[in-house]
Amino acid sequence: MTPEERRELQKKEESLHASSLNVPRRPPWNAKMTVEELDDNERRAFLVWRRNLARLEENESLVLTPFEKNLDIWRQLWRVVERSDLLVMVVDARDPLFYRCPDLEAYAREIDEHKRTLLLINKADLLPYPVRQKWAKYFQLHGILYLFWSAKAATAVLEGKKQVSSLDENTVDDDTKIYGREELLSRLQSEAEEIVQIRTNSQSNHMENQYQEKSIDHVTVGFVGYPNVGKSSTINALVGAKRTGVTSTPGKTKHFQTLIITEKLTLCDCPGLVFPSFTSSRYQMIASGVLPIHRMTEHREAVQVVADRVPRHVIESVYNIRLPKPKSYEPENRPPFASELLRSYCASRGYVASSGLPDETKAARQILKDYIDGKLIHYEMPPGMSDEEDSLRDVPYTSESDDESDSVGETIEEHGGVRLADVMDDIKSFDMDNGLGPRKAVPGARKKIDYLLVRRSELRACRDCRVFPAEACSSQHRLLTLDTLFVRRQHRSVATRLPRILWKNLNGEAAESFRVKVSEGLSTRSEDLTTRDADQMWNTIADIFKIAAKDSLGVASGAVRTQPHNRESWWFSEEVQSKVPKEAGK
Repeated sequence: MTPEERRELQKKEESLHASSLNVPRRPPWNAKMTVEELDDNERRAFLVWRRNLARLEENESLVLTPFEKNLDIWRQLWRVVERSDLLVMVVDARDPLFYRCPDLEAYAREIDEHKRTLLLINKADLLPYPVRQKWAKYFQLHGILYLFWSAKAATAVLEGKKQVSSLDENTVDDDTKIYGREELLSRLQSEAEEIVQIRTNSQSNHMENQYQEKSIDHVTVGFVGYPNVGKSSTINALVGAKRTGVTSTPGKTKHFQTLIITEKLTLCDCPGLVFPSFTSSRYQMIASGVLPIHRMTEHREAVQVVADRVPRHVIESVYNIRLPKPKSYEPENRPPFASELLRSYCASRGYVASSGLPDETKAARQILKDYIDGKLIHYEMPPGMSDEEDSLRDVPYTSESDDESDSVGETIEEHGGVRLADVMDDIKSFDMDNGLGPRKAVPGARKKIDYLLVRRSELRACRDCRVFPAEACSSQHRLLTLDTLFVRRQHRSVATRLPRILWKNLNGEAAESFRVKVSEGLSTRSEDLTTRDADQMWNTIADIFKIAAKDSLGVASGAVRTQPHNRESWWFSEEVQSKVPKEAGK
């Protein structure tokens, strides 16, 4: 099955099971229920929800997002939805529909038919003005309440920093303008007050919970969304101070909290959680910032998502690198392969692993971080856009080919096949495209050795190498001698303390021998013991006891400390050179 056929089958399965993707509902409750009854009902309902999604996960044609499986986190969401008059869903402007959860909007209307959900499109400063126009038109066509917003820009204004932006700040259209802090707070309060006013005047409320009995003098706005979409940064920008933790790792906020802005407005922040939905792959979740980058196991697949979304010329201009051009038999506007992007990035930054190969893992993490942070500009267009709209996002890659490549392309197009020379070009070293090797072969020129192949255990010891010619093997070949410098780390043992007497052996025959030798020592050195100098007398007794103990009980070796030192040696030394003729004569 081809990838296109597999994707079509996946879309059919997704449309067939779309109704099964929903957020868990809180079971009905009232004030007369005990804590144990409420907990049992919630756990039972949550278990049924988990079982339904488990059946979908067994379908091999479907790929589900790693949705939140902790009941306590969903309880935080239930309380935020119930307390809020207006529910704000924070999404990433680069792909709003990916982070939007329509079923959460339906759940909010089930709790209160007057409750509304506002789509706060964060990071809108990364979108060009024409793209914002397209998205505004799409939201208006589908009746979605939305606002464009940039938490980073609002924070920069609060801190008094100068913000560099390429957006048109003179936009007067309310549908596409990026709201400031004061404008957003005023808009949120007015929307929430309108909802409370409609609820108060309406006589068709079917809910009897006490959270509905609110006055228009005070409104609550709840914030929900995926991890790492800037929800905590938005809260901090609106409050004007750091009240919630902010980090690039998803899932920093663990519990919901209420923040009083004014006497009439309160914000309620919910922990970021992943809603159940269909996705193309797990690597898309990593590239979208939903899953932490350090959980990445296959770095090339995740980087390929970036390479497919970001135009080729954008990658080259941001990183100041040159990606390999597509071959003459490949489409000119094909996205770069992950291997091409990673190797070019490693070559430009000098990322080399301990094995001597390019450190693609380190490069992949940096590229994904730049992609999530917005350094690599990318964005999705609304569904159903025309070919003219598609040109806003992707710019075809045009290679600077010479007359020879043009003639090759004409030959391929004329004969409808692939030339053997083009296939052989693919087998050449990748370093030729990155300036690591000569462009053209010059007759008689010396070849440069770029790599030294040694054992893994000897890799760190090899520090330098030199090549000098030896005898000629034939008219076309010459034997080269490679001399390598190895730096080995050796250790010396150095005693750090005096030997110790083994007093634990003072028993049995050793004790009797110790007593006899002490008596002999006292009798032989009786003259030193009769002196009037007390210090000399006690030193003599101590010496007698030490000598007797060493002879009778034994002595343990003192502590030893190893001192490392480096030893340099060239492999092709005089000793090796003297042995070469002997080995050759055998």
